[in-house]
Amino acid sequence: MKAAVTTKAGDPDVIEIQEVPQPEIRPGWVLIKVKAFGLNRSELFTRRGDSPGVTFPRIQGIECVGIVENDPTNTYPKGQQVAAIMGGMGRFFNGGYAEYTSVPIDIVFPFESSLPWSVLGAIPEMFQTVSGSLKQALEIQPGEALLIRGGTSSIGMLACQLAKTEGLAVISTTRNPGKKQALIDNGADHVIIDDGEVSTALREIFPEGVHKVLELIGTKTLKDSLKCIGYKGMVCMTGILSNEWTMTEFTPMGDIPSLGRLTVYMGESKNLSRELLQEFINGVERENIRLNIDKVYKLEEVAAAHQYMEDNKAKGKIIVVIFAR
Repeated sequence: MKAAVTTKAGDPDVIEIQEVPQPEIRPGWVLIKVKAFGLNRSELFTRRGDSPGVTFPRIQGIECVGIVENDPTNTYPKGQQVAAIMGGMGRFFNGGYAEYTSVPIDIVFPFESSLPWSVLGAIPEMFQTVSGSLKQALEIQPGEALLIRGGTSSIGMLACQLAKTEGLAVISTTRNPGKKQALIDNGADHVIIDDGEVSTALREIFPEGVHKVLELIGTKTLKDSLKCIGYKGMVCMTGILSNEWTMTEFTPMGDIPSLGRLTVYMGESKNLSRELLQEFINGVERENIRLNIDKVYKLEEVAAAHQYMEDNKAKGKIIVVIFAR
């Protein structure tokens, strides 16, 4: 089979298209014929060599959608549409950047859909991250105000839509004034241009601060995001769009407001269920949810797709399609 193999840690050109053996069938694992997958920034970090415990060469890819090729447990019939996500996929064992992948059955979720694979490929990790961040980490409630730091990312755009369906007021940020209208069209009630500091502008709109903040930029803007919350407000750091994993200085009793809360969301497959996934896919089919897909590549173009992601050119989810419908 063909696979995009990350041969060693480095720049995008370390990803090579190679002919490799099809994965062996292990007890309790499922062989999937991969149809499409989305790219994720965590894969960029893995490719650079920043993910602890990952060895090379490695077939990356923490998610994929496709059809069951062989399930020794007889849980799913051949041809069943499935999504696979997380659980060490693409890090501790080979992942979705290939024509076939073999994964543990507990990270496989069946679904039924007539959507094209280029759309379905955008869903698993993006939905799991947004749903987990908003409902499990931030515990959003109708009537609250939510600040989304990094609003033009695929996660930020989808988070805005889901928050609006839950009855929240949404403030989204962007560094690019030219993207302001896109955020408004996506449902944001307010847009703040982010120059690294948005707390002052935020307080002009909500003098008492907001209830919740979804921090997608990461450590670079975290301190300022903490200044945006009101009484017993909460910040959840889910993304690291700034590519900075650590902070040079952080004073908990100075940077976290009194009674404020700071958490992180690092979702796993256990945070997703087949029912929630199917419900979300149905919403996309009914056009109640609009996915923000930026560009679709072929398997042979994974290195170029990584470069595009690293250059921060994407305005939404990047998808790779292998077997087009």
